[in-house]
Amino acid sequence: MRPVATTRSATGMPTARLAVWWLIASEVVIFGGLLASYIMHRLAHDAWSVQAAYTNTWIGAFNTLVLLTSSLTAVLGHKAADEGDGERAAKMLGFTMLGGVTFLVVKAFEWTIEIQHGFTITSNTFWSFYYSAAGLHALHVLAGVVVMGIVAASARKNEELHRVELIGLYWHFVDIVWIFLFPLLYIAK
Repeated sequence: MRPVATTRSATGMPTARLAVWWLIASEVVIFGGLLASYIMHRLAHDAWSVQAAYTNTWIGAFNTLVLLTSSLTAVLGHKAADEGDGERAAKMLGFTMLGGVTFLVVKAFEWTIEIQHGFTITSNTFWSFYYSAAGLHALHVLAGVVVMGIVAASARKNEELHRVELIGLYWHFVDIVWIFLFPLLYIAK
């Protein structure tokens, strides 16, 4: 039996889903402010295009593919959970987590190369924004992977299957943020 807090729905939406949407709304404000200030500074400083030329578009594109693929496996996990197949839901979340870890490993490799070439958070305003935005996003990927592991463990036992949808919503938000970051940081040179 699930606790009342996860089953009631005074708003017409289960409380847990409403909580995730509130979390996502607060994250939109954080990332929206960061991206808006990035765009305003970018438009005002022509020299940024020179610095942006040093980002590796192929690495960014690969990470985009990884995250989009991980969103697909999150959807497949949600579908399995809806069908009551906790084992399959956990397996799909495992693939999603693998995508998140792959993203983080590639990001660490990329940052190592950039830092070795002297592009650090203190190099100039572009790199400050770059590391702040990409770093904040990477922290959200890490948090998603950790929470997804907890959700997958309970899903494997066919418990709390509604949580698969909730972590999926969060994961899709993380992917959407990257869809904005990728062109701003890697393509718009």
